[in-house]
Amino acid sequence: MARSFDRRTLLRTGAMSLAAVAGAPILAACSNDDTGPAAGAVSGTPTPRSGGTLRAAFVGGGAAETLNFLMGPTGLDYVRARCTHGALGVLDPAAEHGVRYGVLERIDVSEDLRTYTVKVRPGVTFTDGSTLTARDLLYSLNAPVALGSLPFLKPPSQNFDLAAATVTDDATLVLPTLRPIADGRLVLCQSTLVFKDGTTEFTPDMPTCGPFKLVEFEPGQGAVFTRHDDYYGLALGGGPYLDGLELRTVPDATARVNALTGGQVDFVSDIGPVAARTVEGDGRFAVAVSDLPYATSLSFGLNLSFAPFADVRVRQAVKYAIDREAIVRNVFFDRAFVGNDLASLGFSDYADEIEQRPYDPDRAKALLTEAGVGTIEVAVTTAPEVAGMAETATVVVENLKAVGIEATLDQRPTGQLFSDFAAYVQLPFAASYGPAVPPLSSYAATRTAGSPSTFGFNRPDIDDLVAQARSAVDPDLRRDAAVRAQRLIWEEGNQVIPVFAPSINGHTTAVYGVRDEPFSSFEQAYLA
Repeated sequence: MARSFDRRTLLRTGAMSLAAVAGAPILAACSNDDTGPAAGAVSGTPTPRSGGTLRAAFVGGGAAETLNFLMGPTGLDYVRARCTHGALGVLDPAAEHGVRYGVLERIDVSEDLRTYTVKVRPGVTFTDGSTLTARDLLYSLNAPVALGSLPFLKPPSQNFDLAAATVTDDATLVLPTLRPIADGRLVLCQSTLVFKDGTTEFTPDMPTCGPFKLVEFEPGQGAVFTRHDDYYGLALGGGPYLDGLELRTVPDATARVNALTGGQVDFVSDIGPVAARTVEGDGRFAVAVSDLPYATSLSFGLNLSFAPFADVRVRQAVKYAIDREAIVRNVFFDRAFVGNDLASLGFSDYADEIEQRPYDPDRAKALLTEAGVGTIEVAVTTAPEVAGMAETATVVVENLKAVGIEATLDQRPTGQLFSDFAAYVQLPFAASYGPAVPPLSSYAATRTAGSPSTFGFNRPDIDDLVAQARSAVDPDLRRDAAVRAQRLIWEEGNQVIPVFAPSINGHTTAVYGVRDEPFSSFEQAYLA
């Protein structure tokens, strides 16, 4: 049985975060691949065993944290939800069709790509003893629209005609598509969690079907879980192995590392490259770094309602002004990947044949002169939401000043950048980050005309090319349309993506099995 909160410990950890000297970058809740022994430890991975309580620290969002993951503004809200709610599946480029199923047994697709038949895995039960059915699944797919949610949870409703869906029996849901799509499995398994039909409020005692049961939750402090002993994964010979799990909110990166080295926690999310070097030097601990495609994109949206950015030459000037390699070198100490203003580096649909945009401040100045926009004054809004996000924005501000743009840094507190999303999308130059998702479904969910997150970029021609690529059965036709779409995005888009940052997590050498899916998953975690 997991321990209840040790209030004094949690408060002491929080006090450390307030008193800590600014050090390593502050990060959000994107996690790493499977953890393992530190360098110099006994080689080999031990057989998973049951038992123990794992204590993990994340950035969190303070009082804004919520059990309603549909509206949760931080990565920790989704990590917490993934512990308690069953997932349809997760993206896994190594698996068949690019997905590994969770509460689903399989997804069948018609030859014309217009109908998806979804089968619920037998034996999935909620914590109240009831059985998960296709009706619960349909309700969960509808919930982001019916109950409201952040944009990244709405792809199913944007791709499937949920109003025309039919439940043919308790285990079968038939989903017609709004248009033919070849990547519907990726859409369904990207972020969808399932809960009971009729749910309108997310509370600690609501029925859930995830690997853990929530015992206690306090926004800004943490959450305590016990193992869900009727979880379907146990019958399949997998996890959860842990008796208990504690997710603690520790906003300051230095405080998180101190909590690890001081024995207060066993796992800390996103410690940053500076702290990683310190942790690696202590044989009691190890560092796990995610690899492509599991790297977080750090980006900036240029709002077309801000007059200068309506000119494509100004947008191009901003892109040429940024020294991407300097960001990788000086912010991430070479533990990051240079971005090329295209999302989803490392996925098969990513257009790696497009040339890398160089750092060319002279060209940036020439484009600004050609545009004739005069003096541009703009605030670059950011927050320490993920590793290096605030530091990257600082470099961007300096790069923009060097080409004549009067840029200033507007840094918000941790967890507050997206808390008022309607206000966020009105910002002229706004930082963001994105988990690893395939480029075409990602674009369809967040960048098509009319989506607030496009910051006014309305390009039906690109939307049509993306739709062509997603509906093509022939892989060559799919690739051709995908590359043409990304070429236009690269040349004319209003999204700047200078860097992809891997998750860098620290843990004791006893911790194994924490997965990046793409947020931290503790379903298969165990203590050796």
